Amino acid sequence: MFDPTQLRTFLTAAQTLSFTQAAHRLGLRQSTVSQHVRKLEEAAGRRLFVRDTHAVELTEDGEAMLGFAGTILEANERAAGFFAGTRLRGRLRFGASEDFVLTRMPEVLEGFRREHPEVDLELTVELSGTLHQLLAAGRLDLVLAKRRPEEARGRLVWRDRLVWVGTERLRLDPERPVPLVVYPTPAVTRARALEALERAGREWRIACTSGSLNGLIAATRAGLGVMAHTLGMIPPGLVRIPPRAGLPELGGVEFVLLHGPRDTAARGPAEALAEAILAGGARLHMP
Repeated sequence: MFDPTQLRTFLTAAQTLSFTQAAHRLGLRQSTVSQHVRKLEEAAGRRLFVRDTHAVELTEDGEAMLGFAGTILEANERAAGFFAGTRLRGRLRFGASEDFVLTRMPEVLEGFRREHPEVDLELTVELSGTLHQLLAAGRLDLVLAKRRPEEARGRLVWRDRLVWVGTERLRLDPERPVPLVVYPTPAVTRARALEALERAGREWRIACTSGSLNGLIAATRAGLGVMAHTLGMIPPGLVRIPPRAGLPELGGVEFVLLHGPRDTAARGPAEALAEAILAGGARLHMP
């Protein structure tokens, strides 16, 4: 038997790759987070994390535990909701960034709809920058998107890295401008890519612009250029560009949940969907 409290702590640490951030999100001491993880490792008989003074990484067994933890916690939430007899109602306007088009987000939303059939869920899929604008304008109640560099608010779902991706066949000429496949403004990844190239003194040119992730993937698969993408969600058919290509590092990226005003009728549904996303966070990566 795995303790749901320990599983929730493990899942949060795995999503944030930081025991400190996990403690902050859960309202616990860092020592308590370490204790929960240690007890879960003892119950599993396997090591789930590799830790040093600078980083926290999942082991192969830790990656396997991600799926089990999400499934157990989701089942626990469904059972608790069923026997509590709570019925959420109303309209919920939810915005998700383009990054989740090819992930298992539909499974998370399907589970939410099954548990809360009287909530009218309206989904908007847009660029992270656009979602921030819509939320600020009061046109969305809950957003799952990349955190903008200048932003400190938001409920951290997980951390990842931005990397350059392309086809295995693509060869970059160091003497020619880097061909880029990018979202239009105000995309976070576009801004990060251009800033990194400018700092590195690398010339670049826009080979393709599309507001659709599928459009960007098609262009990149066709060999038109390279694109900046989240490491944990690299689409099939594309690979990470190796360091020997000489492209600059793009740094980390954070995905956060942002709420609209809390004093609206959508507060209850928004909180319920946020919890479902946090519990099923591991399923939002590529299969």
